[in-house]
Amino acid sequence: QVQLVESGGGLVQPGGSLRLSCAASGSNFRLNRMGWYRQAPGKQRELVATITSGGSTNYADSVKDRFTISRDNAKNTVYLQMNSLKPEDTAVYYCNADWAYVGQIWGRGTQVTVSS
Repeated sequence: QVQLVESGGGLVQPGGSLRLSCAASGSNFRLNRMGWYRQAPGKQRELVATITSGGSTNYADSVKDRFTISRDNAKNTVYLQMNSLKPEDTAVYYCNADWAYVGQIWGRGTQVTVSS
């Protein structure tokens, strides 16, 4: 069974940092693009950042220069380092992966709350 399991969410004060992790398992096929999306209450899910298997990255304008996406291909894991967090970053963060011969898979999400 292919799955993505996120971890690292929590409550943090404005200006603080968190690091999210997402581990992929259940298939030996190649993981292509991986990414993070988020959904705030009452809003649509939006892209945060993506990274290809070769390391090319893409970021939403709202998180550029604050968030960094990276991956460890040997561990089938993608990370999201979030710095200078703002209250508007509060959302459920979802991991997404494009798996060869499997298709797109979503994680269950991890809550990030930025509040004083």
